[in-house]
Amino acid sequence: MSTGIIVVIVVVVVLVAAAVAGGMAVMRRRRLRERFGPEYDRLAGEHDSKRKTDTELTERERRVQSLDIRPLTATARASYAGQWTAVQEQFVDMPADAVTAAQTLVVEVMDERGYPTQDHDQALADLSVGHSDVLGRYRAAQEISVSAAAGTASTEDLRQAMTHYRALFLDLLGEPADEPDTQVTGTGPPLVTDDPPDLVATPLSRSSDAETAR
Repeated sequence: MSTGIIVVIVVVVVLVAAAVAGGMAVMRRRRLRERFGPEYDRLAGEHDSKRKTDTELTERERRVQSLDIRPLTATARASYAGQWTAVQEQFVDMPADAVTAAQTLVVEVMDERGYPTQDHDQALADLSVGHSDVLGRYRAAQEISVSAAAGTASTEDLRQAMTHYRALFLDLLGEPADEPDTQVTGTGPPLVTDDPPDLVATPLSRSSDAETAR
C-alpha cells in the first residue's frame, strides 16, 4: 500500500471520528438543554461557552447520582404538608416570619430527601438536576428573603416569596415512597391547602404553579 493511500485512509478516519464526536456533542447538548431548561441558558450566559456549560451540567448529574436522593414516605409528606399549612396561615398576621419559616421548611425537606444543604451554592447546583423547572423561583424567593431580613421587602414581595417557596416545596414532596408494610389511611392533612386570601387572590394548585414557572 502506497504512502499516499495510507495518508488518505488516516485523514478519512480522523474526519469520521471528528464527525461522530461532533454528533455526540450535539446530542448531549440537546439532552442537557431539555433536562435543565432555563438553568442551561443561565449557566451558558455566565460561562460564555456552551462547552463549559455542558461539562459543568454533566458533572452535576454525576454528583447527584452519587448522592442518596430518596423520596419521602407518605407519612413524612403528610407531616410536611401540615407544617406548610401552618406556615401559610401564619402569613396573614406575620408575613415576614412566615417567609422565614417557609424557607426553613423547604431546607428541611431538602435535607430529608438527601440533598446536602450546608453549602448554599452546591445545594442549588444539586437541585438543578431534578428540579430545574422551579429553581429560578427558588432563587427569587431567596433574594426576597434577604430583602425581608433587611426590612426592605413589601407585603407583595413577601407574598411572591411564599408562592415561589411553595413551588419548590411541592416539587420536593413529589410522589411518596413505596411503603408495602404501612397502611396509609388518608386521614392526615391534604398535600396542600388553598392559600388564604391574604396570600394570593385565587387558590393555587400544583399545575398553576408549573404554568407560572413556564
